[in-house]
Amino acid sequence: MSKDAKIPDLQEIPQTGLLRIKQVLQFVPVSRSNWWAGVKSHRFPQPIKLSERVTCWRASDIRALIEGGHE
Repeated sequence: MSKDAKIPDLQEIPQTGLLRIKQVLQFVPVSRSNWWAGVKSHRFPQPIKLSERVTCWRASDIRALIEGGHE
């Protein structure tokens, strides 16, 4: 069980697939601006650009970040 009841458990992240920023921020408790700053500084996984207005992240990258395996 997670420390904060608002943060979903890691098991809820799909093993494969893509997540939009709104979904990512459900699992990584930072603000949208802090998330983008972390992406820019390479603290957080790099996104995949699907189109001009659609950006997403690999579920496996977010899972690894939460498990402490990113970096």
